[in-house]
Amino acid sequence: MMNNEEKVKILADLVAIQSVNDHEVTVAEYLIDLFKAHSIEAKMIKLTDTRANLVAEIGQGAPVIGVSGHMDVVSAGDKSNWTSDPFQLTERDGNLYGRGSADMKSGLAALVIAMIEIHEQKLLKKGTIRLMATTGEEVGGQGAYHFYKDGFMKDVDALVIAEPSQDTIIYSHKGSMDARIQSKGKAAHSSMPQLGYNAIDPLIEFVHEANNFFRTTDKTNQILGDLVMNTTIFQGGNQVNSIPEEAMLEMNIRTIPEFDNDEVAKDLEKLVAEQNKNGAKLTLDIYMSLPSVLAAKESKLSTLAAKLGQEHLNQEIQTAASPGVTDASNFLRDKSADFPFIMFGPGETKMAHQVDEYVNKDVYLKFIDLYVDLLTGYVGE
Repeated sequence: MMNNEEKVKILADLVAIQSVNDHEVTVAEYLIDLFKAHSIEAKMIKLTDTRANLVAEIGQGAPVIGVSGHMDVVSAGDKSNWTSDPFQLTERDGNLYGRGSADMKSGLAALVIAMIEIHEQKLLKKGTIRLMATTGEEVGGQGAYHFYKDGFMKDVDALVIAEPSQDTIIYSHKGSMDARIQSKGKAAHSSMPQLGYNAIDPLIEFVHEANNFFRTTDKTNQILGDLVMNTTIFQGGNQVNSIPEEAMLEMNIRTIPEFDNDEVAKDLEKLVAEQNKNGAKLTLDIYMSLPSVLAAKESKLSTLAAKLGQEHLNQEIQTAASPGVTDASNFLRDKSADFPFIMFGPGETKMAHQVDEYVNKDVYLKFIDLYVDLLTGYVGE
């Protein structure tokens, strides 16, 4: 068995790999070598020269429990705002600081180490544990989509995603859509606007109509709440005394089953068409669309996870839905509403994407033992 120093070293090695929205190949190569050192075969599935998924299995036959973590992290931003180097795991006051320490290389490392310990101690009496480490979760979720498309989820009976949520088991979450709307106008001097067409104007009208439409709907979900829509980027013009010939906005919509991604897409198309009837030249591009996940609140998996969480972490574990989105949107595209799914991992949700991101050292180490008991307990009964 690994000692605690070795377990922290693995997390430190992962944090040191700057897989900022790219370069997951390097993370995959590290994990392949780690698994190989413990006689476990792992396979890299390349999507591009620098981006890849990783799959590894122990055990055989049914049931199959899938476990997943993403290998990418978000940018550290201005490193001068950090107390220590974001890509050098640093311990202070019992916490391990670094980009991805919570979101979610600690969860990924904990799963990997748990699989190694289960394998070396021969704890898996039946069934299969399948790790699906993903690329591109932070932007677009393409890694999980490739796992889904290539059939890796067909025989999976339950799924654990190790996103940071150490005090709460997440069993459902909203969907997410990113849309870009571009507007074409005609340039003119601002003193003679009648000679041009202001590309900003129809986007202003569009935002007003979209806000009114999406924010006044009576559609809601008892668990996930209301659909949420926000325009988050607005760009146009290049000189104060010139009528802008181009403008663009981007918006994010958090969807619910009662107002799903397909319906939102149709409504956006209608709103764009209305502006175009009035002389605008708007084009719509929905460049990311992840459906909501509505799984069973109570299942054998969630019940066991809550029990083990209380035992290992010495705290009561809540069960809740999340407004955020995970790779489960792609993994569970074909699964029924009663499919056992949980998001549960080391780290506080609030630490994701933050300056001075950290995971508590003891929590990280305890989750390794928790995962050993959870995975063997679920497939072994």
